[in-house]
Amino acid sequence: MNGFYADRQSASPVRPEVLEAMLPFFSENFGNPQSLHSAGQKAARALQTAREQVARLINCQPEEIIFVSSGSEANNLALKGLALANQTRGKQIVISAIEHVSVLRAARFLEKLGFKTVLAPVDGQGLVNPDKVAAAITPETVLVSVMMANNEVGTIEPVAEIASFCRSKGVLFHSDAVAAVGNIPVDVRAMGLEAMSLAADQFGGPKGAAALFLKKGTKITPLIDGGIQENNRRAGTENIPAIVGLGRAAELAMVEMEDKGRRLRQLRDRLVTGVLTGLDEVILTGHPEKRLPHHASFCVKFVEGEAMLLGLDMNGIQVASGSACTSRSLRTSHVLTAMGLDPAVAQGSLVLTLLDSTREEQVDYFLEKFPPVVRRLREMSPLYTKFIQEKKDVHR
Repeated sequence: MNGFYADRQSASPVRPEVLEAMLPFFSENFGNPQSLHSAGQKAARALQTAREQVARLINCQPEEIIFVSSGSEANNLALKGLALANQTRGKQIVISAIEHVSVLRAARFLEKLGFKTVLAPVDGQGLVNPDKVAAAITPETVLVSVMMANNEVGTIEPVAEIASFCRSKGVLFHSDAVAAVGNIPVDVRAMGLEAMSLAADQFGGPKGAAALFLKKGTKITPLIDGGIQENNRRAGTENIPAIVGLGRAAELAMVEMEDKGRRLRQLRDRLVTGVLTGLDEVILTGHPEKRLPHHASFCVKFVEGEAMLLGLDMNGIQVASGSACTSRSLRTSHVLTAMGLDPAVAQGSLVLTLLDSTREEQVDYFLEKFPPVVRRLREMSPLYTKFIQEKKDVHR
């Protein structure tokens, strides 16, 4: 047993097949795809191949793929670019209350330019109610953005239903699908999306490679000026090694997603059952069934998430507490509070996202080591001591 890494949402290893595809483009195939000579054209062909591979994964046309550096950049390009390019149609944006901070802060930026943001609420399992989104849409609404799956609690959202309503009202729809693409089937055509964000590092690709799907004919304002790259929609010399890695990872995901999803779902269910039966006062966060196959998340009462993380790390177990972008913040998770959890309970957030290589014995190792960590921390908690005493008083 070499420990247990279960923090895929913040970082995961590049697959060997992906690394193999990338390596030549760091050295012998180093050309710039904008160059007309043979070295540049070799890079250009690799760029086009990757664009086709990503397009096949999500069922769109290659020219509808814009390569960017990260999921956060894709979200910023979508929110700011779509809103600014289409502001003559209206200056209201509707987003869900549990969006990634890159969406929330992009919307906040747009408010400084005169846009209005409306937050659509979620229920106690993190599900966005399509009726609540519909009720928020007015003639001034230019854009709706609802994530496909929440990275913190794993809930898969009814994106297709929301997109259908938006389309009937002539409102643009974007989905942050960074946590979803490569892990569950995604078909932008069937879902009726105008824009969607994805990132390579969520399905075996490298960091620094991501993409925005933009439906053909949809107007967008670039955020980076300076060159003609990405059909004038994102200037800057392309990161060919990373983009090649994204394409290869997309190709592998198409072939393996179903089998891996089935296997990871079984491991996740084993983990969830073990945690809920092995400890009292633990809440499963997110939807119990409509969730990512590799995702498990909990709130452990009377314990802080950071303390659990450190205790588990001493046992060779790496997990997360809240989203990767907010785990260093002392503030309570906006996702959990939007779901109605008490802020004190939300401080005990624990998120496990399994790698494709996760084994049953690793899950069992976690289930062996986790309860003692929690019990030790609870022994030091005056709130837990008070809780136990009150339970005893009730049963006298």
